[in-house]
Amino acid sequence: MDELALKHFYIPDDQSVYLLSHKDAKKLKNWFKLCESQLRKLGYTDIELIGKGAFGFAFSGISQQGEAHVFKFSKVTLPQHIQDRLEEEAYMLGRVKHALVPQLIEFQKIKRQSILVMERGPGDDLEQYSLQHGPLPVPEVVAILVQVCEILVYLRQHKENGSAKPIVHGDVKPSNLVWDETTQTVSLIDWGSCVFAQIDQHRQYVAGNVMDLMSGDLQQTNARLGDVYFIGDEQLNGALSSPRFDEQGLASTIYALASGQSSRFGRKVITPLSLGLPKALAQCLQAMMSDDVTERDRGGDWLLNNYQHFKRMVFAPPKADEKICMLPTWISGTKKDIETVVYSSRKSFLRQQSGINPEHLHYLNDAQFERYYKNYLQGMGETEKAFISSVSRLGKYPVVGGLAVRWEADGIYVDSSLKLYDPSLQVSFDRSVDNMITLARAINRTGIFKSCMFNAKNTLHFERNDERKPFTAPSSVEIPYELSRVSIEKNESRMHSYFEDGDDPDELLKLPERLLDCLKQLNSIHHTGCIIFEALPKHLKIHNYYTLLDHTREQEFTELLRQIIQQISDINGLGISGFMKLPYKDTRTFAYQGALAHEFYPRNPYQDEQN
Repeated sequence: MDELALKHFYIPDDQSVYLLSHKDAKKLKNWFKLCESQLRKLGYTDIELIGKGAFGFAFSGISQQGEAHVFKFSKVTLPQHIQDRLEEEAYMLGRVKHALVPQLIEFQKIKRQSILVMERGPGDDLEQYSLQHGPLPVPEVVAILVQVCEILVYLRQHKENGSAKPIVHGDVKPSNLVWDETTQTVSLIDWGSCVFAQIDQHRQYVAGNVMDLMSGDLQQTNARLGDVYFIGDEQLNGALSSPRFDEQGLASTIYALASGQSSRFGRKVITPLSLGLPKALAQCLQAMMSDDVTERDRGGDWLLNNYQHFKRMVFAPPKADEKICMLPTWISGTKKDIETVVYSSRKSFLRQQSGINPEHLHYLNDAQFERYYKNYLQGMGETEKAFISSVSRLGKYPVVGGLAVRWEADGIYVDSSLKLYDPSLQVSFDRSVDNMITLARAINRTGIFKSCMFNAKNTLHFERNDERKPFTAPSSVEIPYELSRVSIEKNESRMHSYFEDGDDPDELLKLPERLLDCLKQLNSIHHTGCIIFEALPKHLKIHNYYTLLDHTREQEFTELLRQIIQQISDINGLGISGFMKLPYKDTRTFAYQGALAHEFYPRNPYQDEQN
């Protein structure tokens, strides 16, 4: 299945616990409970899971002294050299003593389990904060920039035993910066990619003695990959570790926060010069994100020599965001706790040789590298990557629905059904949708892209112990659906699947004819939503999201959903097959467009307001 997983028409962006098999989900939940019980025995309260990554999990808790701590547990199932990275992280964090860096408390091993304990930075990580607020106002962007610059200056001035030994964090990005909105202060966290720099900002070797210079260690990088959505080309391509890596991470982070994105890839379309930033800062970011290394270095040097000037800038109170979203979005009147998962098509038209030779990346043994390929980013151009990333960002909101984007010779046609289950996130969500459309308009080729967003908590699971026996469904199992507020009887929609397009070669799972007949009959009833069948050897998942629009046919609708469940015993083979139905009554069209126009913060915002 590992080979097949790269070719599926629908590829999950993130593995929700609700998508795991019953056995795996139970194992994971039991492990969480064990971690929590161990922390309670140590006297901690208010314990919560705050993060999960490729290498482990992070919990927070309040000590008996009332201090907030973070505990990072490595996965014991990982190879030993990967588990050892947590100890390396503890060692590097122990070298850093800065007011804006939560400090190491202790590192210990209990049997095979490695645990790192550190202070917890107050506030929310900036990825979450960005999702709540959308593009951040300029005063906040500048405050974050200035403080991270202070940390980077400290790191490159670090010394050990009187000799220069610059430190590279290696993974500066929004989710590794915690922002305290009340005090307007930032904390840099997650030092798992941290190393001592091999070369300084002038690209001179960093070495304590001649023997260091002669050693083979300077012939290959000691750098960790970091997050491929934010690192620069040098770090991605395996250059010797340098403070320049963190400059690139900072530029990507500020760009993402100012534009309301979750990656750096949109820089050539939604340029730093179009974000309404102060002109000097916008031009500096533009230089730092240039393809030319000399220009990047010049921008980084200017920023770290002049960032103090931004402290003295005067800003007017931010204006309310009243822009109309480029696509219609439905906002639920009530907040609903859902866990969105995005399944998207990665069609061949999105792939474009990016100039990175996979053989150049052989030195990596990193889960981020695996994620890079699984997200189909390696073979794409920058703007295509940005578009894929923008769709993934939509899945970080509590949203269900779908998208179909068609690139034609005369423009772009977008059909969508997007329902958000948290009214407080509407502004941020609308800006993320706008970014997606802006990026789509800059992709100039023919093709189609489809994406389904569903609530993983509604996924139905069917398991079997023997692959030769059919999957069976208990009689009580039903595919859930919602009713629209108003019954809409006229059917102006069509199903998005290979009923019209012909067999899609990327859809691997061939469904039985009787089940397909049920889906065709369902297609005649006015509704919107999606159903995705994902067949593993001993585990069948049915992802779903349905809203019935024609209430007069509810009985027929529920009967067809019941029959679909009955047909699962006839499903053979492995793979994924998905069907999406959109309203199609309000297709939006957009002309092709390259980069956005320049827009800078006014020199005198108060004067502009008076005028």
